[in-house]
Amino acid sequence: MACIHLFSMFFVFFCCFSLQVDKVWAAGNSRDAVWAGRFYPAHKEDLTAEISALCNRARQTPFQAPEGKSLKALILPHAGYVYSGITAAHAALVLEKNQFDKVVLMGPDHRVGFTNGAVSDVNAYQTPLGRVPLHRDAALLRRQSHLFRAIGASDRAEHSLEVVLPFLQHLVGSFELIPIVLGPGQPEQVAKALTPLVTPRTLVVVSSDLSHFLPYEQAVKKDYETISHILDLDGEFLIKSENSACGKIPLQVVINMARGQGWQPQLLHYANSGDTAGGQDRVVGYAAIAFYGDTVMEKIRNDESNTISAEEGKILLNLARHTIAGRLGIDVSDVDEEKVEKELKAQAFQKERGTFVTLHKHGQLRGCIGTISPVETIAEGIRRNAVNAAFGDPRFPRVQREEFGALDIEVSILTDPKPLEYEDGEDLLAKLRPGIDGVILRDGMASATFLPQVWEQLPRTEDFLGRLCMKAGLAANAWQTRKLEVLTYQVQHFSE
Repeated sequence: MACIHLFSMFFVFFCCFSLQVDKVWAAGNSRDAVWAGRFYPAHKEDLTAEISALCNRARQTPFQAPEGKSLKALILPHAGYVYSGITAAHAALVLEKNQFDKVVLMGPDHRVGFTNGAVSDVNAYQTPLGRVPLHRDAALLRRQSHLFRAIGASDRAEHSLEVVLPFLQHLVGSFELIPIVLGPGQPEQVAKALTPLVTPRTLVVVSSDLSHFLPYEQAVKKDYETISHILDLDGEFLIKSENSACGKIPLQVVINMARGQGWQPQLLHYANSGDTAGGQDRVVGYAAIAFYGDTVMEKIRNDESNTISAEEGKILLNLARHTIAGRLGIDVSDVDEEKVEKELKAQAFQKERGTFVTLHKHGQLRGCIGTISPVETIAEGIRRNAVNAAFGDPRFPRVQREEFGALDIEVSILTDPKPLEYEDGEDLLAKLRPGIDGVILRDGMASATFLPQVWEQLPRTEDFLGRLCMKAGLAANAWQTRKLEVLTYQVQHFSE
């Protein structure tokens, strides 16, 4: 990629990284439902009715989500619905439609026998409720880490992911999936590989039952001991304990992620098969646990002085579109200019903040320019950067009139950049927050930035920093070999 340098005293950067992602990232077709008709109903109508009834029952359970926090992860069971369905249905207490667009679903290997992780290379998972496409990060994991590979035998036989999936489809709606089946291995390294993939709209789900085939009273005691250690984020207990959970490896992964990200777990429900549909001489335990945390941007939104509402975001998107349309000579007579100008005089748009405008066409970058420093009002910045992104980005030809209808516009509002103190390359890796921090690198006159959105294309911190160094005209390993000036910022962004 050509290197783009700082070109004004106001630190204006080209923000977007045009990474060419292989469009053909799945080798197979759909992974069809294997256990429909055994663990859960095989027909859509019957399955929907059963899940709806279970969720309605679960919603009678009192639950108060922690104030100011958002859902990050869930632990759910994967037995037949007649046994564990009511526990899994307690996800209805915390999930809403369209709350997440990516789900990392981890479960244990019961049937094949392998180390580390199996990540399917199919295009989608199929259940009676429909098709769930795989997220491109599934292929990214296989390509970039030795911990993950496709294992067809696991696809054909494993039930731990499939059984949970209909509940997620029913409660979340449309999303893309990263399916991971885990055998014995390195849960700390798996957690490290997965953490950069977690954005504010990503849900991590662990599929695991608890103790197996103990007498009822013994199982209850054993299971509550396990639950207590999960709530304390004590992964060491799981390593040492016998018959605590079939999914102890994925449980250790989510505990490691929670410890690193500051997530706090809450028990939603516990039961065992002796409570639901089986005898009490040999029972299997089930728990539903939710993990809550916050993000930097959620904290920013809670500060009214930094808030741009969703409705105000729409106004800025309309401003960018109408500005480009006007420069192209497209009729915008239907726009009430007086109303627009009145809206833009609102206090929220008169604050001085850094802004970026990004254009995409058919999913590909078509232009992106912005201003890091808060040298003009938000309204002025969006108006100016809309023009620059469409007609002044030297990586692309000027936007033409016939392209206008195919453009998708995104606007970004930045917090003020702050210096990041760090000791060395390893310390820098530890302090950067994938998916949260926008990063500025400087070395003398060389300088470049990536918006936080670029983490979606470069989730590994090493790759993110290497490409950012190259963008600044430095060696890819400059962040390791010399002390660079590093600043970070956060972004509110709105898309059409």
